This record gives sequence, structure tokens and C-alpha cells, in this order.
Amino acid sequence: MIKPRTPPGVLELLPREQIAFQRMLDTIRRTFERYGFLPVETPVMELTEVLLTKTGGETERQVYFMQSTGSLDKGTDGLPEMAMRFDLTVPLARYVAEHEHDLVFPFRRYQMQRVYRGERAQRGRFREFYQCDIDVIGKDALSTRYDAELPAVIASVFEALAIGEFTIQFNHRKLLRGFFEGQGIGEGERQVAVLREIDKLDKRGEAAVRETLVGEGFGLSGEVADTLLAFSRIRAVGHDAAQAALDALGAGTPLFEEGRDELREVLRQLRALGVADSRFALNLSIARGLDYYTGIVYETTLNANPEIGSICSGGRYENLASHYTKSKLPGVGISIGLTRLFWQLREAGLVDVAESSVDVLVSLMDEAGLDTALALSQRLRAAGLNVETQLEARKFKKQMEYANKAGIRFVVIRGEEEAAKGVVAVKDLRRGEQFEVAEAELARTLLVEREQLRALS
Repeated sequence: MIKPRTPPGVLELLPREQIAFQRMLDTIRRTFERYGFLPVETPVMELTEVLLTKTGGETERQVYFMQSTGSLDKGTDGLPEMAMRFDLTVPLARYVAEHEHDLVFPFRRYQMQRVYRGERAQRGRFREFYQCDIDVIGKDALSTRYDAELPAVIASVFEALAIGEFTIQFNHRKLLRGFFEGQGIGEGERQVAVLREIDKLDKRGEAAVRETLVGEGFGLSGEVADTLLAFSRIRAVGHDAAQAALDALGAGTPLFEEGRDELREVLRQLRALGVADSRFALNLSIARGLDYYTGIVYETTLNANPEIGSICSGGRYENLASHYTKSKLPGVGISIGLTRLFWQLREAGLVDVAESSVDVLVSLMDEAGLDTALALSQRLRAAGLNVETQLEARKFKKQMEYANKAGIRFVVIRGEEEAAKGVVAVKDLRRGEQFEVAEAELARTLLVEREQLRALS
């Protein structure tokens, strides 16, 4: 007999945990739609030549390839034809390029699907996980005004999720690159390498990063390294403090000034959008290690749980689909890795199992009452309640234990005594109370009770 076990790197939840996870998905989806984003789904697999546009390196080592048994029998040489998506950005690039003439630009898309990555098995790292992404894609150009809209979406999402106080931290790659230019670190691989190293400050610490910057691979002078580290320490929470911090930076290169002007505009729009000052901060250490970011970059952290790391990140890029089309398609986007976030929140005790999605259990006291129980269940469903019916008569205590373990709040009881009085008894397992209600008023009463509970949650 084969021992049942899930593969490593997979998060498999029990029903009430799954309900809690699903409600987070639903909250994120509703918020994305409230800001005018449209749903997109792409296949779990892509053609290998499409997915591995850059080929080789770390990406190829983490990709899962798909191969049919027929292909194995043929002994086909080379990489398999199909591979599983490792993020939602490459499929989006292919999607926009393929459907470019059918889409309306700016194209506002949200996508909430699983992705697959060959991560080394360890706690909190998953090989299958949900990403929840939004992007705004422009044709030829995209106003930086969209760069300010995304923090407003982030704020709305995490306020609705109610998982604690958070801060949306942002920086600008043009500001960083312009500052580096002013320190003699020009365009090219060296600048990209310095950007990546600065982005590791939170993980490695200043001493380790400085040692690397002045070491053989980089060769920066101690003075330049210290200047970069001092620049990266700048933090400012809220509109006024961030504007003042930008003003205090002094004059810089044309690229530096372009980045600063765009950040100032973003700050002004955040105020107009009504995003609270406590929700966002300028953080000049954030660089985002991915090369394709060209403008504003975002990272969001929970104030009370910084050890969790970024819970939502993203930024501006100049050309999403350069590998698939000659059209220039600039965009800005964010991504929430929901599986990892949910796991971390559960580990930190910030989310718990949910009550059942079933509102009511209609009990069955004896076999003679089955038809009545079935009819009553249908009337409650028609009124808008989620109902489970006990289809086999069991001891009342057993039915209560079942409902309690399953997380069902209300148990409806209609035995001989209740039938004689024309009422139904309702056991509220949440409050530990029992009351009687006329059968005609049952659905309305339960709906009111349910809405009152939701309002208090």
C-alpha cells in the first residue's frame, strides 16, 4: 500500500483553513475589480520557447517541464515542448502581444492563479503557490499617474484584509541610477550589480554590503560606498516628510532629477487619492533586484511583523513584451504571493481557521422527519442561506458535535414537540444559546443573525 503524502513545497489546507484562504482571495478580487481591473487567466503551461525567452541561468533551473508519456516513448531530444509558468508576468507579456489588436489600452488586468517554481524545499518556500497580480499596460507610452494609483490599490487590499498595520515603501530606479551616475557608477553591468547589492541591505546588513561593494568584484572606494549607504538610509513617512526628504537631496544628474520629479508627482496623487500618510513611506534602499524595473518600485511590509518581509511588491517597466512584439508596451504592476503570505500569517497567529461557509445545519431527529427536513432546507436555500441537511438520523448530541467541529453556527431542530407548537428550535453554537422561532420567520431570523455577525467581524 502506498503511503499518502503531498509532494514537498505544496500547501494543502483543511476545509476551514481553505475557507479562510478563499475569503482572502475573494477580498483581493473584489478590490481589484473596484479599481477597474479586468480578469485574465492564462494556461498553466506555456510553450517552452515562449516561457524561456531569456534562457539559461536561474530561471531555467527552477522551471518544471511538461512531457507526455508518448513523448517519452519517442525519446525526443532537447527540452520538452511545454513548461509550467513560474510567474504571471511572462504569460501576461505573451498574452498582450498575442491579443494586442483586440485589447483596449491602457489595458488593466488582474490575474489570480497558481504558479510553479522548483524552489529548494524549506519552510515557507513553495513550489506551487498563488500569485495575485495587477498590471496597467500602455501602448507606446503610459503616464506616471498610474504609478500612484497602484499604492492606493495596495492600501485598499490590505485594509480590507485587516491583517494589521502596514507600510507601502517605495523608491525610484531613475533616482537611484542617477545618484549612482553622480558617484561615477555609469550605465551597464556594474550599475546593475550595485543596484542588486543595495537591494540586499535588509537581508545582509550594511557591513556585509559595504564589504562587497569595496571588494574585488566591485572595487568602489570606501568613500563612495559610504555615500551610497548613507543615501540608502533615507526614510520618510507620509506626503510632507517624503517631499521634504526629496528636496533635501540636492541637485543631481538629469536622470536623477527625472526620477525625483516623478516621485513628487506620485506623492501629490497619493494625497489626492486619500491614502493615509501612515500607509506609505519613501525608502531609498529599495531597488528590486529584477533588471526590467525602470521607474518606481514598491514593497509593502507589516509594521508589527517585519520578519515576514515584503507582502506585496512590484514597479514600473518600460517594455513588457519586447521578446514577442515590436510594439512598445510600458506598464506598471504589483504582485501578492498569497500562498506564502497566508502561511506566514498563520504561523504568526494573525489568521485563524474560518467558520464554515455553511450557515445552517438542518438536523434529523428520526427517519419520519426526512421529507420535512428536506423541504425546510430548500426553503432556507431559496432565502439565500447555505444549508446542509442531515440525511441520516443520529443522536442529537452527535449532530451537535458534528456541527461544532465543522464550524457551522446554527443548527435547526424540528422534532415532534416543535412541530406540535408550529415552531422551530435554533441552536446557536457560537453563543451557546437556543431559541424558538415560528417556522415562517425562520429564514428571516437566520439572515438577520448572519448579517449581524458579519458586521461585527
